[in-house]
Amino acid sequence: MESSINSHQVHSLAHEHGHDEEANKMYGFIVFLLSESVIFLSFFAAYIVTKTTTDNWLPPGITGLEIKEPAINTVILVSSSFVIYLAEKALKEENVWGFRLFLLLTMIMGGYFLYGQAVEWGGLEFGFTSGVFGGLFYLLTGFHGLHVFTGLVLQMIILIRSFIPENYDNGHYGVDATSLFWHFVDVIWIILFVLIYVWQ
Repeated sequence: MESSINSHQVHSLAHEHGHDEEANKMYGFIVFLLSESVIFLSFFAAYIVTKTTTDNWLPPGITGLEIKEPAINTVILVSSSFVIYLAEKALKEENVWGFRLFLLLTMIMGGYFLYGQAVEWGGLEFGFTSGVFGGLFYLLTGFHGLHVFTGLVLQMIILIRSFIPENYDNGHYGVDATSLFWHFVDVIWIILFVLIYVWQ
């Protein structure tokens, strides 16, 4: 009986230690996202100040940006936040196949967004060196696109890890952090979309 109690106590302590470790990792990840937010906010401020103080803001021959396709891409990317939430929820309910399905759908939606951005870049009539607007446009959308790509890589990793038996039995830090990162990427894009495409 005594050894049974001791074994249970050891298991409980190990579980509590694992929970504390995951919480500390998540706090660290949130601090990382806050630092990323500062970088994006600096870019946003530079864009706003430059736009409001620069004559001939758009490159020569450009009257504005096409908004239809970027708007569709925005809806797809923002919707993917809800889909990755469903993936996270399925895993916590021990529905591993549901997790994989929703995560794969999130990746498809994110991949479509990057494809749409690449198509848009290919059809633009100005480049990175086309004035201040050209430089800021490619810097902001490109830096955000890099974050989308990073999010897709993280999703691929946690999807692969889901095929390792009992891998997520002791916590879901990797999944929670990846989901939070994806929500962050989506929020940043909403701000970018308003600044670049709506406020022309």
